[in-house]
Amino acid sequence: MGSFAQRLKKFFGIQNVVSESLFEELTDLLVEGDFGAAGAYKTVDTLRTLCKKEKITEAQGVRKGLAKLLEELLLELGQGTTVSLDMPAETLQVILLLGVNGVGKTTTAAKLADRYRSQHKKPILAAGDTFRAAAIDQLKIHGERLGVRVVAHKHGGDPAAVIYDAIEAARSGAGDLIIGDTAGRMHTKSALVEELKKIDRVVESKAEGARYIKWLVLDATTGRNALVQAATFHHAVPLDGVILTKYDSSAKGGVVFSLAEELKLPVIFICTGEKYPDIHPFDPHRYALEFVGLA
Repeated sequence: MGSFAQRLKKFFGIQNVVSESLFEELTDLLVEGDFGAAGAYKTVDTLRTLCKKEKITEAQGVRKGLAKLLEELLLELGQGTTVSLDMPAETLQVILLLGVNGVGKTTTAAKLADRYRSQHKKPILAAGDTFRAAAIDQLKIHGERLGVRVVAHKHGGDPAAVIYDAIEAARSGAGDLIIGDTAGRMHTKSALVEELKKIDRVVESKAEGARYIKWLVLDATTGRNALVQAATFHHAVPLDGVILTKYDSSAKGGVVFSLAEELKLPVIFICTGEKYPDIHPFDPHRYALEFVGLA
């Protein structure tokens, strides 16, 4: 969790006894960690009650209590959802990745293709971000490296047509899992929203009976701004979950709790680097320990 976990670790390290000022300062720290003010106050109130009930008198006990509380909160909010694509071979599955430019959607698409290929799926990568020629080229390079088919059109083409053709390819036996990249030009939000809605309609109509999943890719370092992005996309195209990228950088991490509490969106995967294997199912237990600097 990087520097924020270190701050929490240092905070608990210099505290000698449990006091009201400890809880007040901890609340401020959680807010700074992108936890959200309401969530921070509620969590610390619960923690205060827990400490009284269990007669916790040392700061390190409070820290462990916080980790336990955060894990319980994540599980209660539906985090830690197990992601399995194990379905009958004849069932087509479509994963659509959404998110603003620069969050790592294209690389995440390749990581997912690699992950599910190792689980005996036959992924097809669909270059639905036709707005950026570089995104199309990048996905083709990933496809060559992974030995995975890539469906792409020319720069500036219709993204929905790309997804349509990928579904056609899968129906003809070329694959059983489509992973679709999409554009993320938020400075023309209305155009983007309409584009995503069109893609959504195409998948719904063309891939009838398929398992259709929409995941939002978020940069973990953007903090509360990630929540704003999530709300915008979730309103346009109802999402099924979130993938956090750049988790190994300066991420504070508290936005995970806000995503769950405010938008009811589970974090499905976290990405910890640029290599294909650097994508891992979200683990509430480990996340809570890392958040407070205990892992």
